[in-house]
Amino acid sequence: RKNVEDFTGPRERSDLGFVTFDITADILNGKNGLQTFWNKNTLILFFIFDWNVKQLFLYLSAEYSTKNNALNQVVLWDKIILRGDNPRLSLKDMKSKYFFFDDGNGLKGNRNITLTLSWNVVPNAGILPLVTGSGHVSVPFPDTYETTKSY
Repeated sequence: RKNVEDFTGPRERSDLGFVTFDITADILNGKNGLQTFWNKNTLILFFIFDWNVKQLFLYLSAEYSTKNNALNQVVLWDKIILRGDNPRLSLKDMKSKYFFFDDGNGLKGNRNITLTLSWNVVPNAGILPLVTGSGHVSVPFPDTYETTKSY
């Protein structure tokens, strides 16, 4: 995490967080539906592609609170898995796909940033359900800014 100039709003400096994560997923045919759990900071995902599932849209979000906002939500990463794609994901040392900006200094020293994997099942026909994973992990952010790492 570091402190950078944010040119999209007021001329204040805002926190920019960097998150590295692992996701292991095995998308199987079966009868038990979608289940997730965290194992040593790695999310394990099991899902069924049935006859009406065209694709799965996965996204990793961060939720946290600050003194200015009770709830902040930021999407950090996403991936589309199509029917017929390799059903096994083994993603190691993944970096955020999208910027993790806070509209102030709410990331520095924040001890409760919760990462959650959610997904949309995109059907061939019918309703588009939004499902949130049953597993999540909370990570603390450091009390100081880093300026030497390059992402």
